Amino acid sequence: MTRLSAGFLPLMDAAILIAAARLGFADKEGIELQLMRDASWANIRDRIAIGHFDAAHMLAPMPIAANLGLGPLPGRLAAPFAMGLGGNAICVGNELAAEILSQGDGASTLPIHDAALSGHRLAAALERRRRGGRATRFAVVHSHSGHNLELRYFMAASGIDPDGDVEIVIVPPPFMPDALASGRIDGFCVGEPWSNVAIARGVGRVIATKNAIWRSSPEKVLAVRHVLLDDDPGLVHALVRALYRAAVWCDEPGNHSELAHLLAEPGHLNVPATILQDSLAGRFGPDDDTGGRDFFVTCRRAATFPWRSHALWLYSQMVRWNLLDHSSANAKIANGTYRPDVYRAALAGTDALLPASDAKVEGALTQARDLPSADGRTLLIGPDGFMDGRIFDPAELDSYIAEQRGDVK
Repeated sequence: MTRLSAGFLPLMDAAILIAAARLGFADKEGIELQLMRDASWANIRDRIAIGHFDAAHMLAPMPIAANLGLGPLPGRLAAPFAMGLGGNAICVGNELAAEILSQGDGASTLPIHDAALSGHRLAAALERRRRGGRATRFAVVHSHSGHNLELRYFMAASGIDPDGDVEIVIVPPPFMPDALASGRIDGFCVGEPWSNVAIARGVGRVIATKNAIWRSSPEKVLAVRHVLLDDDPGLVHALVRALYRAAVWCDEPGNHSELAHLLAEPGHLNVPATILQDSLAGRFGPDDDTGGRDFFVTCRRAATFPWRSHALWLYSQMVRWNLLDHSSANAKIANGTYRPDVYRAALAGTDALLPASDAKVEGALTQARDLPSADGRTLLIGPDGFMDGRIFDPAELDSYIAEQRGDVK
């Protein structure tokens, strides 16, 4: 057995890593997978940089940021595996939820699966607040996070300036419900189960899911220290295989009860299994009468594949929101951080379905059609579509960045 240490945060999308360690998938690959729970993404970032971890459950943009020299302890990381698609939600406190509902048609539920409608109503509520001299504060888990980028995308697509109309602050995921309950923030964007924890405590309501903002979108990745990949690629390949088999197991609905109880353990998420079962099913209290809608996918739809188009879209949004400057050199580093070549090598000869290419056009199947409605048109969001119907072609990165930055107020 080869010992390998991996850091994680108490989030539902650590499920693949936890299942691999606890259900024997790592053992079968000759790996003694030692999991180390941490409290914040800043800690994860710093501890993998200084060698406390060999690998980590990590925010999808964070290895890109590390390789671009952002942060206090930059280091070389590789992302050879994605930890699933989706899994986030935007949750607001009860007061702001009531204000959003007051902008609608008298309905008592929020349109959490219609990001465009929800964003329109949020924009109206924020405008009313501004006229009354009230500030609004949202929290995200880290500046180099999908949460920060998708919250900003959601707001900008809804006519909200995330740098002028609201304040965005950083709060570790487990602290989000407490920060909302205390009134220190008005809303947050976070991975599960923390929105459902806020709902269970009666302090928050979800207004949009990640899947409604960008369907089949990336969230966390496995990050490994590049020195490990250089020195022992076979070990990284074995870890990828173990995680892939764990992802297949986690994706099976019949295993979700067992998975919820495993994640509920004090050393993992330390959240009641009943809440975790709601999170795994994509259920969000009284505003969600459907559940699911592929809220969190661990294996289907190539959910574990590290798409280079995902890396470049995340990079484009980091540029859009002035987290770094755009250059061909920086784009090359971002593109090279995600390692589909390692994924393919690890899973060659297995029953895993491997995509034909390393990148794809994101949102390509989204269409608009005429309908007998007030505006006459509606968006039919495809399986990887964006809420505003835009398309991201990684081959047109420069023009996409120029267009997106032109949207910033």
